[in-house]
Amino acid sequence: MVKRDDVLKIAKLAMLYIEEEEIESWIFDMNKLIGFADTIKSVEDDELEDFDDISNIVNAFHEDEVVKSLDRELVLKSRDGGEDGYFIIKRERNNRGYL
Repeated sequence: MVKRDDVLKIAKLAMLYIEEEEIESWIFDMNKLIGFADTIKSVEDDELEDFDDISNIVNAFHEDEVVKSLDRELVLKSRDGGEDGYFIIKRERNNRGYL
């Protein structure tokens, strides 16, 4: 069971700022998520059906196909030419000091 200290520790590791009044909601949501994961984990392999035959779909994916895209240099011109062929994005902090 997730407790208040667990939420605060996880938030610190993830560099998230959580308001004091949000902690109970986080505890509830995390416990619900862990409960769902435990339910899935408890299902035995022999209880699973063959998922290849669901709705008679054999392969719902299509083949990858290469299509013409925009010219890289033209796109980078909109960002002062970029740097080494990539966009440069400044890292900014929000009003709480985190990204």
